[in-house]
Amino acid sequence: MDHDHQELPSDPALRVMALESLLVEKGLVDPAALDALIDTYEHKIGPRNGARVVARAWVDPEFKKRLLADGGSAISELGYASQGREHLVVAENTPGRHNLVVCTLCSCYPWPVLGLPPVWYKSAPYRSRAVIDPRGVLREFGLEIGEDVEIRVWDSTSEMRYLVLPERPAGSEGLSEDELAALVTRDAMIGTAKVTLAGSAR
Repeated sequence: MDHDHQELPSDPALRVMALESLLVEKGLVDPAALDALIDTYEHKIGPRNGARVVARAWVDPEFKKRLLADGGSAISELGYASQGREHLVVAENTPGRHNLVVCTLCSCYPWPVLGLPPVWYKSAPYRSRAVIDPRGVLREFGLEIGEDVEIRVWDSTSEMRYLVLPERPAGSEGLSEDELAALVTRDAMIGTAKVTLAGSAR
């Protein structure tokens, strides 16, 4: 048996690939444009919404209170709304607690504030190991969490979505809200990274 073969995608993935191929073949879709659109929603538009929410919470204590009390209502103040019946819970990172979001059953994810979920978020290894060995998983992302820090794992469902409110980085006191938002990454709002003054595009 050949153990190097690639695993076939799931039925929905096959259907998506077949549909995309058909649309491309008929000249209805430009594959480069489609890739650019997916990249925009995954890395720019979606996460930028969440970054605005985080930055507002960092500079506005009253907004932060409302965000932690009722995430859905608070994000609606900035023009973002949940997609349906799901509730948004915001979990705040502190020096003594680090939060990590996963969906062990499928890939439930807060689209309005994070855009499309990354591939690794939907992968079976992340979904299973994030609960069993969160510290080890974070280490693989390059994030070392001290043994004195509690790690809390939040399991998303179709009715409950989670957003991590990262700690504000030290030395950012003089930055504007827009400058702060530019530092916030998608991964930090899932809990697999921390926000730094260097920032990143992820």
